[in-house]
Amino acid sequence: MTRLSIPAPISSRPQPAAVLELLKPITWFAPMWAYGCGVVSSGQPLASHLPQIALGILLAGPLVCGTSQAANDWYDRHVDAINEPNRPIPSGRIPGRWGLYIAMAWTMVSLAVAALLGVAVFAAACVGLALAWVYSAPPLRLKQNGWFGNAACGLCYESLPWFTGAAALIGGVPDGRTIGIALLYGIGAHGIMTLNDFKSVEGDRVMKLKSLPVQLGVDGAAKLACWVMALPQLVVIALLWSWDQPVHAAIVAGLLLVQLGLMARLLNAPRERAAWYNATGTTLYVLGMLAAAFALRALSLGSV
Repeated sequence: MTRLSIPAPISSRPQPAAVLELLKPITWFAPMWAYGCGVVSSGQPLASHLPQIALGILLAGPLVCGTSQAANDWYDRHVDAINEPNRPIPSGRIPGRWGLYIAMAWTMVSLAVAALLGVAVFAAACVGLALAWVYSAPPLRLKQNGWFGNAACGLCYESLPWFTGAAALIGGVPDGRTIGIALLYGIGAHGIMTLNDFKSVEGDRVMKLKSLPVQLGVDGAAKLACWVMALPQLVVIALLWSWDQPVHAAIVAGLLLVQLGLMARLLNAPRERAAWYNATGTTLYVLGMLAAAFALRALSLGSV
C-alpha cells in the first residue's frame, strides 16, 4: 500500500532568511560608503561620535536602502514572476502582502532612527524615503524613465547619505562646500546607474521601460554614462584646487585618469564590459569620493 505524499503547507509568514534576501544587503555598501565620506568630511573627532556613526550606517544601509529594495520588489512582483520567479515575493517565500508590510515597517523604523540623529538628518531621511517609494510606486514610478530613475538613485546612494553623515556629526546642516561635493558625486552616480541597465535591455524593451540604453541605444547610453561620470569629477578637482587642496585634487585627478583609460575600453564593447567597468572604474570613483572627503576634513579643521 503506497502512501500519498502531502506537500508541506506554505507558511503564512516570511522566514528571516527570505526577509534578508528581500532587503538585498549587497546594495547597502554604496550608501554606507557615502555616509562614511560624510562623516570624514565633517571634520569632527570620530571617537567621540561613535553612536552617531553606528546609527547613521544602520540608517543609510539596512534601513533606507533596505526600504527601497523591499518597495521595489513589491511593485515589481508581477514582472519578477516572469523574469526572476525565484525572488522572495514571486516565489512565495514572502507570502501575501508581507512585502508591502515590510517596506512600510522599514520606513517607520528608518524615520525613528533618523529622528535620533537630529532635524537635518530626519529631513534628509524623509527625502530619501520619498524618493525610494516614488522610484517604484505608481503613479510616478520614476524607474520607468532612465533620466529620472537614475537621478533619484544617484541622489539616494551618494548625495543624501553624504549629507546625512556630515549632518549627524555636526548636529546641523553642513556647509555649502560639503553639499556641493556630495551633489557632484550624486550626479556622477547617474552614469553608474545607466551602466547597471545594460544587463536588462531586452526585458526593458518588452516591458516598455525607458531605460537610457533603450532610449539612446547601448553605444549612446555608454558614451553618456562616461561623460556623466567624468564631468562631475573634473569639477571636484577644480574645486579642490581652488580651495588650496592640491594633494587631494591630484589624487582625484589620478583616479580619474585611470577611469578614462578604462572608459575607452568600455566603449569598445559596452554591453559586454558594463559589469567589468562597475567592478573596476566604479571602485576608483568611490575612492575619489573618500579623497574629496578628506580634503573637506582638512578645510574644516583648518578653519577651526
